[in-house]
Amino acid sequence: MYSFNFYMPTKVLFGPGKLNELHSETLPGKKALIVTTGGTSVKKYGYLARVEKELALAGVEHVLFDQIRPNPTNINVMDGAKAVKDNGCDFVLALGGGSVMDCSKCIALMANNPGDIWDYSLSANGGKKAAPNPAIPIICITTSAGTASEVDIASVITNDKTQEKTGIFFLSMFPTISVVDSDLMMSVPPKFTAYQGMDAFFHASETVVNKNVHPMAEMFALKTIEFVAKYLPRAVVDGSDKEARAYMALANTFAGYYMMCTSAHTMEHVMGSFHDNLVHGAGLIEIAHAYYGFFAERKAAEEPMKKMAKAMGIEHPQSGKDFIAALDQLITDVGCANLKMSEEGITREELKLYPAKVHEVLGGDITADPLPLSDADYLEIFENAYC
Repeated sequence: MYSFNFYMPTKVLFGPGKLNELHSETLPGKKALIVTTGGTSVKKYGYLARVEKELALAGVEHVLFDQIRPNPTNINVMDGAKAVKDNGCDFVLALGGGSVMDCSKCIALMANNPGDIWDYSLSANGGKKAAPNPAIPIICITTSAGTASEVDIASVITNDKTQEKTGIFFLSMFPTISVVDSDLMMSVPPKFTAYQGMDAFFHASETVVNKNVHPMAEMFALKTIEFVAKYLPRAVVDGSDKEARAYMALANTFAGYYMMCTSAHTMEHVMGSFHDNLVHGAGLIEIAHAYYGFFAERKAAEEPMKKMAKAMGIEHPQSGKDFIAALDQLITDVGCANLKMSEEGITREELKLYPAKVHEVLGGDITADPLPLSDADYLEIFENAYC
């Protein structure tokens, strides 16, 4: 008999137009710090104005903090926490994609706790402390379909000084309310639609091959894989395809409801630790064939891979290699077949530094792969992925 814990305290408003209902919810405070990037998209497309209107209708004041980096850092977090305190805000509202939501959750934690965010990191150079106080309340309004940060406790933060990109998570970092409104995703450019969608795919595929997977997690993951395979190519080709955007939003949310990532996510975090401009989804795509191929060649995950191949439309998969073929085709169909690690600034020589770093950063569970991976195996995967 399988056993698992499932805890989902976040109220999710899901569907096109759902942002318009935010003001009717019981919001968790009277003054919000709206957190977003320094880019122009949330202003250009009217998303920020819509959020401001919803807060006004709810009788809530706000202050804008628009300084989030694509790969947010500990400094980003602490600046945001200071803004909360300086302006007397009592909750955080994240408006953006994964980076914004990740940073916002850590800002909410540090608004109510002493020290630096890295004091609470479990990475090699982190302080590994338990946060004495809960995070202040968080609302997440996602503008992307990929990270599922709006329905989990995890945040990925970079420390440039220690070259670590790591996960930070406490139960109090679950958002109070999350809005998953696919209308806010229509403006995402094709390239980033692909990167984000494949991130959701890999959340699910790592879950299925995870040696500890159970029916609850597999249920969400296989449906995610089915939706991504069917709808992501459409969303990339035509960003105004409302049906494709809605199903990609659903795939993203399903993947986040029970995510069991393996060492593939950790390996990408290593890459991002050395190259902080690397887009997470792009890094995952670049190592995907080599990572899954490693296990397919060894027939280490035959049944899970056949299940995934079937979810991707292959009627009678015969082996794990059918999944590899379907994965390669999906990557081609979303315009990412030509991604190269070398074009991210990664050199073949530096790959030798990566295996040791796998044990220092946090991403997925490096003990949960279909086969145990040694440092030599990690290096082999990185080298096979390199081009």
